[in-house]
Amino acid sequence: MPTIPARPPAAPAPAPAVPVFTGGTRVVFSDGDVATLAGPVTSLALRPVRGGVRTALERLAAGPVPAEELYEGLRPAERAQFEKVLDRARHLLAHAVLDPDDGRELLRLEPVARDSAYRPVAVPADATVRLSRFAFCRTRAGALVLESPLVKFRAVLTGPAARTLAAALGEPGTPARLGADAGLDGPATTGVLGHLVGAGFAELADGHGSFASDDEPVLRQWDFHDLLFHSRVRSGRYDDVFGAVYPHRGAVEPRPAVRPVPEGPAVPLHRPTREEIAAHDPSLTTAIETRRSIRGYGDQEMTARQLGEFLYRVARVRAHYTPEPGGDRDEVVSRPYPSGGQGYELELYVTVRRCAGLAPGVYYYDPVGHRLVLRNGDEAARESLFHVASRATGMEARPDVLVTVTARFQRMSWKYRAIAYATTLRHTGVLYQTMYLVATALGLAPCALGNGDADMSAELLGLDYLQESSVGDFLLGSRRPDDSVAGEPGEGWRMLNSPEWSLPENP
Repeated sequence: MPTIPARPPAAPAPAPAVPVFTGGTRVVFSDGDVATLAGPVTSLALRPVRGGVRTALERLAAGPVPAEELYEGLRPAERAQFEKVLDRARHLLAHAVLDPDDGRELLRLEPVARDSAYRPVAVPADATVRLSRFAFCRTRAGALVLESPLVKFRAVLTGPAARTLAAALGEPGTPARLGADAGLDGPATTGVLGHLVGAGFAELADGHGSFASDDEPVLRQWDFHDLLFHSRVRSGRYDDVFGAVYPHRGAVEPRPAVRPVPEGPAVPLHRPTREEIAAHDPSLTTAIETRRSIRGYGDQEMTARQLGEFLYRVARVRAHYTPEPGGDRDEVVSRPYPSGGQGYELELYVTVRRCAGLAPGVYYYDPVGHRLVLRNGDEAARESLFHVASRATGMEARPDVLVTVTARFQRMSWKYRAIAYATTLRHTGVLYQTMYLVATALGLAPCALGNGDADMSAELLGLDYLQESSVGDFLLGSRRPDDSVAGEPGEGWRMLNSPEWSLPENP
């Protein structure tokens, strides 16, 4: 991780934080000398716990206290033993920052990773301090917290003054001004700031008034939401429950594996046989090596037969499993592309501009019946979808067909915690590749898009944005007769590792 240099200290470092159990951790004494530290996710049994060590644990369980009170009355051997206990239980301990005047807790830093560590820094009286541009504030378990994808701690703003101070940090200021806003005196203000800066939630300006994170090359290239998303969908610096934990089982009914088909005029599609496909398909290697994005189209329109084969090979439902009532297995389906947990939350809507044998319109693809169901026949709606898609290509493409990929989000979030949306994006990428290979095999012109208007498409498709909206878009059209499958390398291309293949012009 990039290192953001701290301003050289010109003041004493703030007092160290004191240990306190993280929220939800309980201490249970049993069998005389056994103490169990029961956390929200993990537990730790300690033995033997007697005398001064037990007394210190009881004090710690009652809430944060100054270090001299926590260790009061402990003999040197007991103090050493208690510090070993703290070291073993460090994943269940937070760091509490207390007001030096009255001992009130102002701030609590809870670790979100086992290797969490930080040191408070000295904040000079004339320093300029601001909140990190990667930090954000939200409520969690009834408390206001600061979080950041750069920090392996969660800052619980336990005191009103700390909450006011965090809000004031949104605008760079000096400790004196920030402390006045929060109602804190000098030592209390610099103490809280020293811990926030040391942990990485806030930063100090240099002598020119600049902040290091604005100039550090790696951090400059991360958008806030991208780095936050990355930190939340992989293990390492996130301590909430993760993965297939069925967070809503018993409270919310799961969405069906097969989406109810909307009402409307339906058009049956061509169903190719395995023999037909084998007769005209190139090899997988050929399809992979010659795949490319094409944004120009032939004069001859693509056909309903081609579209039917494309959708059949890309997204039809091949099998449907319905569990017995009261069973613990999920309802799942099988489609041509892979999907985590066989959830298959993605749906396809097909907007047709020109396609021989098919009237223009906006259709829903029924993956069970293998047919198109008209959703919107308005020409203005159709052209609005095409305009947004074309804009994503720099107004270069005017395709025959636009395939809008939507996700039924609760299909995934009912089962998965923290990774549901990330998994949907992975599925979208898998579907894109399947679309590319099938379109290449059929001799069509394919192009996946990196952007689309989810709000507009939800409105025109008659969807609820929060329940089902677009996550991808894919263009299809006929290929120009003179547009070879492989293409020719353009100026500046250097062939690598595949001398027998031509490099696509638009990789």
